Amino acid sequence: MSRPVTLFTGQWADLPLEKLAAMAYEMGYDGLELACWGDHFDVDAAASSKKYVKEKWELLSDHGLTCYAISNHLVGQAVCDLIDERHKAILPADVWGDGDPEGVRKRAARKMIVNAKAARAFFDAKPGRGKTDDFPAVVNGFTGSSIWHSIYAFPPTSQAYYEKGFKDFAKRWVPILDAFDKANVNFALEVHPTEIAFDIASAKRALAAVGNHKRFGFNYDPSHLGYQGVDYVRFIREFSERIYHVHVKDAWWGHGDGTVGVFGGHTDFGDSRRFWDFRSPGRGDIEFEDVIVALNDIGYRGPLSVEWEDIRMDRVHGGAEAASFVRSLDFPGSDVAFDAAFDKANQ
Repeated sequence: MSRPVTLFTGQWADLPLEKLAAMAYEMGYDGLELACWGDHFDVDAAASSKKYVKEKWELLSDHGLTCYAISNHLVGQAVCDLIDERHKAILPADVWGDGDPEGVRKRAARKMIVNAKAARAFFDAKPGRGKTDDFPAVVNGFTGSSIWHSIYAFPPTSQAYYEKGFKDFAKRWVPILDAFDKANVNFALEVHPTEIAFDIASAKRALAAVGNHKRFGFNYDPSHLGYQGVDYVRFIREFSERIYHVHVKDAWWGHGDGTVGVFGGHTDFGDSRRFWDFRSPGRGDIEFEDVIVALNDIGYRGPLSVEWEDIRMDRVHGGAEAASFVRSLDFPGSDVAFDAAFDKANQ
C-alpha cells in the first residue's frame, strides 16, 4: 500500500479550514497537515478542550480526510531567534507580548510545550486510533537560531562562537523535547536556512547538541537542500532513524539571469533574476524518484505531505496537480527479492 498524500495547510491559512477541507478532498488529498495558525489548529484550545479536538476530527471526517501531523513553524522560530519586528507579524499576540526579545523567546518555548500536550490530545481522539499501522504523533516546525546571521563567517567567526549558538539551542529546546517525550510526541525540525540545522553537517551538530534526544528528528524537505548544493538523498540515508515526517516541495536553481546568487539578493520570490525559487512538485529540479527509493530503503511509511509553494502558478491548479503527481510517483517497497523465483525452493 502506498503512503497517504496530505496537504500542509500553512500556505492556505487565509481560508477557513472548513472551506479548505472541501477543496483538499476535491484536489485529491487523503488528509491535511494542520498548521497552528489561522483557524486550522488552536494549540491552547486543543490542549484544554476535548470538545475542540472532537470537532476538528468531525470536520475532517465529514470531508473524507484524516491527519497525521500538526505544524507550528511560526512559534518554534521564535524560541532561538534574534527577535525583531518581523516576528510580530507571524506570532500569536500572547507570544509576542510586549516584544521584549527574551520574553518572546521564553513565551514561545512555553507555547511549544503546550503544543506537545495539544498534539497528544488531538491524536488520542483520532477515529480508529490504535491500529498497528497508526503513524506516531508528530509536530513539525522550526527552531530558530541565534547564530544564523553569522552564516558567512565575517567578521571572522570562531567555532567557539558557533558552539555558543548550539548550546543556546540545547538550553532552550531540551526542556521542550522533554515535554514532548512526556507527551509521547515527536518534534520534527524542517531543516531549512535560518534554523539551527540547515544542511547535513549542521543537522548532525544539532542532534549532538541535544544529546541525540529521541524526540528530536526531522521533517524532511528536499527543496531546502537542493539549491544549497546539499545531497538531499544522502540526507535521508544519514538520518534514516530520524525522518519523522516528509514534505514534498520542489525547487529549481540556476534559472536566473546571473545577477542574483544563492542568498537571494534581497529580491522577492518569483523575481526572474533569482538563482533559485520554489516550484510546484514535479516542475523543479528535485529528483523525486531518488527520494522515493531512499524513503523505501529506510522503511519510511508515513505520509507524503505536499507543501505547495509556487508563486508563478494558481494554487488550486497546483495543489491538484501536486496530489496527482505524488500519487503517480509513490510506490510501495518490495518484501521479496525479484530474483528469488529463480531458486527452485521457491517455485
